[in-house]
Amino acid sequence: MDGSLILFNILNPPVLFFFLGMCAVFCKSDLEIPYPLPKLFSLYLLLAIGFKGGYELSRSGLNTQIILTLVAAVVMASVVPIYSYFILRYKLDNYNAAAIAAAYGSISAVTFITASSFLEKLHIAYGGHMVAALALMESPAIVVGLILVRFFAPKKEGDEEVSWRKVLQEAFLNGSVFLLVGSLLVGALTGETGWEKLQPFTQGIFYGALTFFLLDMGLVAAKRIRELGKTGSFLIGFSVISPIVNALVGISIAKVLGFTEGNALLFAVLSASASYIAVPAAMRMTVPEANPSLYVSMALALTFPFNIVIGIPLYLEIIHRLGIGA
Repeated sequence: MDGSLILFNILNPPVLFFFLGMCAVFCKSDLEIPYPLPKLFSLYLLLAIGFKGGYELSRSGLNTQIILTLVAAVVMASVVPIYSYFILRYKLDNYNAAAIAAAYGSISAVTFITASSFLEKLHIAYGGHMVAALALMESPAIVVGLILVRFFAPKKEGDEEVSWRKVLQEAFLNGSVFLLVGSLLVGALTGETGWEKLQPFTQGIFYGALTFFLLDMGLVAAKRIRELGKTGSFLIGFSVISPIVNALVGISIAKVLGFTEGNALLFAVLSASASYIAVPAAMRMTVPEANPSLYVSMALALTFPFNIVIGIPLYLEIIHRLGIGA
């Protein structure tokens, strides 16, 4: 593997600030980000990436390639939790296996945003429809995870029926998905005119917001690392090996469907990432038997930093070697 890609990625300011946040916790600094700010920056990043994706989509329009990409995204988000579940069942009960599988079948929007900024620094183009793929891949894993619980978990007396209305509402209308899809539609509808008006806001401060957000993510991830000892070596290994396997599946799909280099990387990153926001919120509500310290700490403290530091350049190197988009 070309080590210069890893070095290039690590020396990206947002990634360095992620490590600065981790160092603050390890050094027992009192650095902290007031709670409303991380939420605000998260919403801003989703709005900015969604709006840009909609604008790019308005320029390219819908075609067979884009439709195939979106279908592949939904299929990937539905299949990953199924085979992940059966691997996890080797060591875990039904509830924890399903919750972790759902987290790894869903996506991390911040990992996607970090990968897109990595591509922009390398001057590698990617399609706006990949933001639509991002939006579509967040929810199916939640539904599949709950189906796995209901199908395989032993029935107990007094078990309440799950409110599928609430589950679907949480899966498809949670704040991050709603804002991302809404921003995508606004960008697509307003096109060039809307882009000219909002570009100073959606692009001008984008990297500053991403940097600040990753600083906070570093603080949170470092605190979660302490909980990794509870997961055991099997789950720690799963947190690193699963993203690579899922990325390889995503890259194979990208090669078959003829993706460009940039789109292939983003699809690989979406396939490899794990949710530490949307899925935990849904699982806490629908599968209270699962232990949140397992699926949250795995996704946030190990898989997320692995992907943004090593995974992104690793997946791009594999894409180069396979000649995708060449």
